[in-house]
Amino acid sequence: MGDAACPQQDGDPALPEAGDGGAGTPRNSSVAPGDSQSPGEALDGFPLKHSNTLTNRQRGNEVSALPATLDTLSIHQLAAQGELIQLKEHLRKGENLVNKPDERGFTPLIWAAAFGEIETVRHLLEWGADPHALAKERESALALASMGGYTDIVTLLLDRDVDINTYDWNGGTPLLYAVRGNHVKCVEALLACGADLTEEADSGYTPMDLAVALGHKKVQQVIENHILKLFRNKKKKK
Repeated sequence: MGDAACPQQDGDPALPEAGDGGAGTPRNSSVAPGDSQSPGEALDGFPLKHSNTLTNRQRGNEVSALPATLDTLSIHQLAAQGELIQLKEHLRKGENLVNKPDERGFTPLIWAAAFGEIETVRHLLEWGADPHALAKERESALALASMGGYTDIVTLLLDRDVDINTYDWNGGTPLLYAVRGNHVKCVEALLACGADLTEEADSGYTPMDLAVALGHKKVQQVIENHILKLFRNKKKKK
């Protein structure tokens, strides 16, 4: 953990009488961080892929003459939409459904985190969802929440001692994704909990390199202030 205290969350909701319960996403497409020639041109080969996160069809918003009813949606789609009542009923139908992965390895918690459904995330954690679960390409709930800039979810997951520096097969860590999305508060939360500023993407970009290249000045300032604070604390200990 870093020198700053990790943000704390309010208490989780009381455990309901749910039965057995103990990112399109995840085929991410490669998108360059910027469209302009400068600095975008220099980043065309940057391997940190941008998740399209769940398509409408996957999330359950399929356009048709007869819209899908909630009863026809999977637990993953319900989690992504934040449909807690129906999700609870589905989770009562079998053992360990709360951590059931879809074909890409995404659990209901990962889907909820990807869409910023904070109350669904809270309840899933209370019902036994594993915050440490990784999808097939090592995507995590923390990484997708960081990508979306959902700071409340990020801090909630960090309070569960998830790995803050998990490196996925798309070339990123939660901090790199937060920097890429220009999510200032999310970057602050990750740094406060000890996110590693030296972790690099496949191309060699550090979080600071990425912030500078993309022109994210507020994020750059947050990182600079954090480095200065670490330096001062180190000097005090000598």
